[in-house]
Amino acid sequence: DFLPLKCDACGEAFCKDHIRYDDHRCSSAYKKNVQVPVCPLCNAPVPVQKGEIPDIVVGAHMDKDCKYNPAQQKQRIFTNKCLKPGCKRKEMMKVVCEQCGGNFCIKHRHPLDHECKGSSHPTSKA
Repeated sequence: DFLPLKCDACGEAFCKDHIRYDDHRCSSAYKKNVQVPVCPLCNAPVPVQKGEIPDIVVGAHMDKDCKYNPAQQKQRIFTNKCLKPGCKRKEMMKVVCEQCGGNFCIKHRHPLDHECKGSSHPTSKA
């Protein structure tokens, strides 16, 4: 063992089992931490300068610069309405018929399932 080991953040001496910042709950770890915190509201990275406490910087970002829009969180995912008359289903992604170009739900995606009026009709229900 090379004892004692000196913590490069707080300057205290530790054994090999406690030299990591988390292992000795280093109060100065934020000075050496090079991770970029992310805003929990808008998911944007928040730059932190050396010597700044990340929690305080992220808090200031949330108070001033945050682009979080609560209305945006409630946007509907299922916006692609089926064009088959009487069907009210909506899909997350467009399901376009190759023959008529219409947008349909998974159940009515095949030409025979939506009485396709496209250029050619299929010969079987496969």
